[in-house]
Amino acid sequence: MRKPNVLFYSNKGNDPRYLIDVLESFSQEGYEKKTLDAGKPLEDQFRGVEMVVDLGGWATREMIDAGGKVNLWQVLGTGLDHTDVGYILGKNIKLSYTPGTTSALSLGECSVMFLLMLARNYHSAVANLNSGLMYRPAGRSLKGGTLGILGFGASGRELARRAKPFGMRIEAIDIVPLEGDVDPAIAPDFFGGPDDMDEVIARCDYLSLHLHLTENTRHLINERRLALMKPDACLINVARGGLVDEDALGEALLNGKLGGAALDVFAQEPPDMNRPEYQLSNVILTNHVAGCTDDMIRERVLIGLDNGRRLAAGEVILHPVTAEMGLGKCPSRKLAQT
Repeated sequence: MRKPNVLFYSNKGNDPRYLIDVLESFSQEGYEKKTLDAGKPLEDQFRGVEMVVDLGGWATREMIDAGGKVNLWQVLGTGLDHTDVGYILGKNIKLSYTPGTTSALSLGECSVMFLLMLARNYHSAVANLNSGLMYRPAGRSLKGGTLGILGFGASGRELARRAKPFGMRIEAIDIVPLEGDVDPAIAPDFFGGPDDMDEVIARCDYLSLHLHLTENTRHLINERRLALMKPDACLINVARGGLVDEDALGEALLNGKLGGAALDVFAQEPPDMNRPEYQLSNVILTNHVAGCTDDMIRERVLIGLDNGRRLAAGEVILHPVTAEMGLGKCPSRKLAQT
């Protein structure tokens, strides 16, 4: 079966290694491919292209206009908050994404890493080691601590699966009710809806965010909700930077009203690393890599490859995006922003 002609696009923020791995996978499957150079005229580059593979979903309207005859726009990414969903679909181009299950394991593992680093005062320990000071600071055990998980979808469940063996109490919030028999390995000790969110935030020792960014979840963690948290509680965000009011978080950290924070995502990326709260020893920062592992790349590439085959065969594509899923509404996990 003839494979569709594929054009790859990676915005400058994507890891070149990720792009190389994706390109190699499509080459091995016999796809005719090329990589978009956004700095050169677009029309010629899109000529004859049947499928676009967009790493992260960052294509501009100029690119979408140039690709007006493309049959499938395949986003290798989960959140659609920065993808021009309506514009792509308005060009009668099929649009697909890679669901949260592709990065869930990676995000869950990274969240556990953050839990342990915060609990063991990682930066302070490293600073003491470098200055020759041994045997301090003392950390705190995760056993008996309460972990609040906002968004109990794929990545939230992977975090719960890994946190429960530490002896943590798991309290989860989601708009979607739990149905049927829940695997005991991930079952929360408390599960509630949006109306229970403030109570969970106030009870937890660690709060981890696992939500899509939508008009309803932007600044979900704001000044009021940060004030609900215990003064020694810690915030973890591996989802989207816009979920948190960064100015309010900075004020809470600088004024000692919060025990710490671990952030992999930021409202603007790259972030301003001169922000004073980012210099604190109880703040851990990584560069939007929580979901980036070999497993994640493999899972997403397999979806792209399968959709290319389906496109050529005239079959229904996997994980189609609808107009209702624009503005980051991609799976239905929306919590109120009050």
